[in-house]
Amino acid sequence: MSKRDYYDILGVAKNADEAALKSAFRKLAMQYHPDKNPGDAEAEKRFKEINEAYQVLSDGQKRAAYDRFGHAAFENGGGGGPGGFGPDFASSMSDIFEDIFGDVFGGGGGRRGGRGRERGADLRYNLEISLEDAYSGKDMTIKVPTSITCEACTGTGAKPGSKPKTCPTCNGQGRVRAMQGFFAIERTCPTCHGRGEVIEDPCRNCSGSGRTLKEITLSVEIPAGVEDGTRMRLSGKGEAGARGAPPGDLYIFLSVKPHGFFSRDGADLFCRVPISMVAAALGTDIKVPTLDGREAVIKVPEGTQSGKQFRQRAKGMPVLRSKEMGDLYVQVLVETPQNLTKRQRELLSEFEKDSSNATSPESAGFFSKVKDFFGGSASG
Repeated sequence: MSKRDYYDILGVAKNADEAALKSAFRKLAMQYHPDKNPGDAEAEKRFKEINEAYQVLSDGQKRAAYDRFGHAAFENGGGGGPGGFGPDFASSMSDIFEDIFGDVFGGGGGRRGGRGRERGADLRYNLEISLEDAYSGKDMTIKVPTSITCEACTGTGAKPGSKPKTCPTCNGQGRVRAMQGFFAIERTCPTCHGRGEVIEDPCRNCSGSGRTLKEITLSVEIPAGVEDGTRMRLSGKGEAGARGAPPGDLYIFLSVKPHGFFSRDGADLFCRVPISMVAAALGTDIKVPTLDGREAVIKVPEGTQSGKQFRQRAKGMPVLRSKEMGDLYVQVLVETPQNLTKRQRELLSEFEKDSSNATSPESAGFFSKVKDFFGGSASG
């Protein structure tokens, strides 16, 4: 049975450049890799076929020979034989397998070249502020327990006066390579755990970790307009990385205390103000405090009903990182008189006798509708 054309196997044109070849190989190798198709003999066969095609076409000399003589160029040992998968094949293909299967082999593209220098952990700090602080913004000082770089060994983890030594297992690479079948597998070095160095005489102050525990003091600028649940990030203020690795970040989660007078919805503020029945009937002016320390004057017209809401523009919260302001909504609640004196009762009774439907149009209209509903049998 004759072999398939290498260009057809990879699905590329004969004039495909190196980038197109590599892209096609990556896609197909990912699709047919044995780890993704366990027990599938056909997938394993295709995987070997794809590797064979790429081994030839990615090599300039082999590709030129193949373009001229076809598969005959590699028969009888010519050109090294693409099906042999010798050590040169494993070496030339290792970078591609790392890119595609790094997670499978324990490498992880994001950590290669870092020699195990994992950044420190991120920290979370919960900070509660008042609504007034959220309104005006505030510079605050917080204390955070964290890990910092050891001052005695400057983060190396080695005893002062000594230095870490190159790992004898991986020769400082942080990784070890082993052959499995026709390709190489790279794993984190078990001796140095990917750092590339070993410490024979650890620092007594940090026990070789390069870090010590300490409570640090930080200044935090709370911007005006922050809302409950706002998250702030302080870059590099998290835990120090082990043995000189970069530090993590500190995330501050803000919570705003409930206010005794105002409630908040975004940039708008809401409050309720009780007024007397007489003030609602005759009209009045009420003064409402605002978060900037001033007062908002609300003109309540005569005949105002309980629950009426008045809007004060730009008297609410500032919009975060903006010059805009929210609004203040004041809701009046008409208070029914209690603990009346005899004279007050008499006056109210006289008022009720002299009242007409015009003084209480809503109640009069309501009972009129109820009367009509029950066929004239209801009385208001």
